[in-house]
Parts: sequence; C-alpha cells; structure tokens
Amino acid sequence: MILNNTLNTYTIMKHTLITLFLVTLPLFAMAQPEQAVEDWTGKTILLIGAHPDDDSYSMGTLGMLNANGNEVYIAILTTGNVGTQDPDLGMMDLALIRKQEEQAALATMGIPLDHYINFGYDDGMLEFEDKKEVVSQLVRLIRRIKPDVLFSFDPGKGSQRWHKADHRASAYLSADAARAAMWPLLFQGQITNEGLEAHTIPEYMLYDSAEEDKNTWVDISGWEERKVEALTKYVSQFSSGWSDYKGPEMSPEEEEKVKEMLRGWIHEERDGKPMEGFRHYKGLPDDIGR
Repeated sequence: MILNNTLNTYTIMKHTLITLFLVTLPLFAMAQPEQAVEDWTGKTILLIGAHPDDDSYSMGTLGMLNANGNEVYIAILTTGNVGTQDPDLGMMDLALIRKQEEQAALATMGIPLDHYINFGYDDGMLEFEDKKEVVSQLVRLIRRIKPDVLFSFDPGKGSQRWHKADHRASAYLSADAARAAMWPLLFQGQITNEGLEAHTIPEYMLYDSAEEDKNTWVDISGWEERKVEALTKYVSQFSSGWSDYKGPEMSPEEEEKVKEMLRGWIHEERDGKPMEGFRHYKGLPDDIGR
C-alpha cells in the first residue's frame, strides 16, 4: 500500500511538472529580442566562428555593441591556414597572414585585441578533430567569460542548415558547447580543479541563417563604411591576393574596387537602412534548432 501511494504521488508530481514545463515553455523560448539589439549595453558577447574572417557576417553589429559598452569576444576555431589559391603560400605563412588580417580588422572596429582567441585547428579539417576536446575548450571559454549572448553559425531551424565543412562543424560544436557548459557534471574538472562555474547562455544571435529563418535585423547605420574598411584588411581573401598574394597592401585602384565589391554584399538594405540579419533565439540551448 505504501509503495502504491508513493508511486501515485510520484506520477502526479511528474505530470504536474510536465504540464508546468509545457505551459511556461513560451516564456523560455523567444524569437525576438525583448530590447532592440541597438540598445544593448552592459552585456558580454561571444562570437564563435570557424575562420579568421567569419566575424564579417556580423561585424557591424559587433562594432556597434562594443562601442555601446558591451564586452565583445571573438573566438575562432581554425587558423585559416589553407584558405588560398596561391600555390606559393605555405600553411604556416598563411596562418600568420590571416591572424594579422583579423587583428587589423578588429582594431578597425574598435574591438580589443586581447578579446581575440584562436584555437589553432587546421582549416578545412575541423569536422575531423576530436570533438570532445574541441567542445571542452569551448566550454572552458564559456565558463570563463560567462557570455550573455552567443553569436554563432546557425545550425538550422527544424532541419540542418547547409554550410560548408568548417562552418557546419562550427555551428554544431558551438551549440554542443553551449549545452555542455550549463551542466556542472560535464567537464567537471574545470569546476573542481580550475575554479570555474557552470554557465547557461540565455540568448543567441545566429548568423548565416536561411533567409526565411531570420527574425532580427540590426541597423548598422554609421558602421557600414567602417565595416568595409575593416574587411579590406583581409587582403588574402577579398582581393587578387586570393590567388597571388603580394603583401598586406593593395594598390589604391584595387582597394577602391574591393571596397565597391564589399559594399554590394556585406549588408542588406531594409527601409533604406543598412542591416545585418540574424535568427535570434532566447531559451535553453537544447532548443536552438527548433
């Protein structure tokens, strides 16, 4: 009899908790930011990307957020050491070039260089790395800086979003790390030995999303030309240096052509304003893809 009463009590409690969860779920999974991104201040922002120019998807937003009193961190998983068609460039040389390009771009946007982290994995091979090790490093970073918002490649809403190899791996590694970081018994040594704490990221700005999934548009007015200037620092990626790298400077003629090219695709015009689009999500990381 006692056992039956205990089981009945457990069943009632279980059903009550499930009902409560379903009723309150909309409160935890919100599509639109409660406050306009342009008005955010005092937040810690972390962007995770695969390559040293992946911040270009959201560089105007990041520069603005940094200027508005938010702490912006950039974490890049690979060195970008194979991203060239120049047969005379070696992997070590290209890794150094791309590091210098990214640092110059971030400096142009006003983002502190000590907020830039590169994990040093080989370009093009991220999906073949030890996933547990990569996630562990990302979890450590999340627990250390405790971001309020994560910027990341969009893994997809409802179904897998197509990305090329490293972008695809970055999207899922970031989501997996966000989930693992909140559980104190996952990578427990970081807590017991390193003094870190479990951390739940409450909000996400997912970039390179499918157009139909974008639900948040950030007005980067006043930052668009600065973004163009920053992206011209990626000489090895956005100029003739892609196939014939001659150094970090372009001729004035080529630089102007590159700037015109960049102005055509670095943002979208909406209501006459330059915008960067994202899929915003607020809620537990388990439901990022729902």
